[in-house]
Amino acid sequence: MAKKTVKALVEGGKASAAPPLGPALGQLKVNIGKVIEEINKKTKDFSGMQVPVEIVVDTDTKEFEISVGTPPTSSLIKKELGAKKMGPDQNLNLTFDQVLKIAKAKSGDLFGDMKAKVKQVLGTCVSAGVKVDGRDPREVQRDIDEGKISV
Repeated sequence: MAKKTVKALVEGGKASAAPPLGPALGQLKVNIGKVIEEINKKTKDFSGMQVPVEIVVDTDTKEFEISVGTPPTSSLIKKELGAKKMGPDQNLNLTFDQVLKIAKAKSGDLFGDMKAKVKQVLGTCVSAGVKVDGRDPREVQRDIDEGKISV
């Protein structure tokens, strides 16, 4: 039983048989239409974002398994804000509840407990120039460390 893995970055809900997926799957003689349909079903909630997918194909039976990663934290922040670009000049603001939502969405990719995951999302907010509840995300991180905000 031989297995081959195809990894790609696709737009959520809009994967197609075009490169990189089509040619890679074609070589494995798997039903490309079925694979694309399954990927689009699993990634539809990430519409407009690049999503990492991994397709493991059993080259003997042509059966496949698809695992979907989560988009980068910065993409989830942009989606939550409804923003095209981020930066300190954009005057963007998330609520703490939105930060929690992003941390939960990234749960499988980030390390540590929920508190650590929230702090990692806050770190991305710092880099992206996004405020949280109108404050510098570093202040929110400090409040978490000091127990003023519970996660």
